[in-house]
Amino acid sequence: MIRDDMRAPTAEGTFAALQSLQEIGLPMTPLLPVEIGGVQCRAKAEVLQPVGAFKIRGAWWRLVNLTEDERTRGVVAVSSGNHAQGVAWAAQKLGIAATIVMPRNAPRVKLEATRALGAEIVLYDRPGEDRDEVAAKLIEERGSVLVHAFGDPWVIEGQGSAGHEAAAQLGETPSRFIVCCGGGGLAAGLALACPTAAIHVVEPEGWDMVGRSLEAGEIVRVDDDPPATICDALQPDATKAINLGVLQGRAESGVTVTDEEVREAQRFAFAKLRLVVEPGGAAALAAALTGKVPVDADTVIMLTGGNTDAESFARTIAGV
Repeated sequence: MIRDDMRAPTAEGTFAALQSLQEIGLPMTPLLPVEIGGVQCRAKAEVLQPVGAFKIRGAWWRLVNLTEDERTRGVVAVSSGNHAQGVAWAAQKLGIAATIVMPRNAPRVKLEATRALGAEIVLYDRPGEDRDEVAAKLIEERGSVLVHAFGDPWVIEGQGSAGHEAAAQLGETPSRFIVCCGGGGLAAGLALACPTAAIHVVEPEGWDMVGRSLEAGEIVRVDDDPPATICDALQPDATKAINLGVLQGRAESGVTVTDEEVREAQRFAFAKLRLVVEPGGAAALAAALTGKVPVDADTVIMLTGGNTDAESFARTIAGV
């Protein structure tokens, strides 16, 4: 569903996206000091976005760049919840009809929040159904525009706006970003916005499609029987050529984290930063805490989402 002739995202686009977000008054998320292994680095608290995740950035930049004709036809997105809320939020502000294809087993808080923003939700079974096929059918029937969660130049540029914010807050370009990674939209955006910063992508064990693709130099799809993961936000079947094109030669070797390492990172963020971080949003922090990625004073760890059901979060914090 991604066009072969789609333009490449640009560094200039990441700055234009930042300006657009500033114009609508989207507040800058805090860059918090955090000590890991005796080193004080920084954590970018994207969990404090109006929709609880960084996805609001790319969704807004994509939708604000739709033509008038495209706006009248509405948009379709595929998401387990964070991109869903970002698209729904932007669509509501712009008066655009939004339909979101979401897995039936998505966290209830994400389903409810997306619906509350006025989006139509179409459910599919995960595993069992191909979400892209569900979306493609809707697009064919309605003539809607696809807003892809990561394989879209405007989405990538929008996510990159976080890099400009972090650099302004730090007073210099970060030495490295440690990034929770699903399809690679945020990692690619940060790579464009901050071309001298190292980019470390962190994925759940068995779902490291970006890391494997970087190593192979071509797109690698998830195995036929991938392991279960608590990181529902980091489960795309594969990255896209547009993301790999940006990250190839720019990103460091990918690393993976286990569910228990992610849970420990959630507990750390709650205890040390007083933040609620969902599993997928804590993967980068998990990599830093376990020493899988080094940190220095100019490292920025992306805390990408905080949309988690209260019951499951309570169990994680209690260690049960």
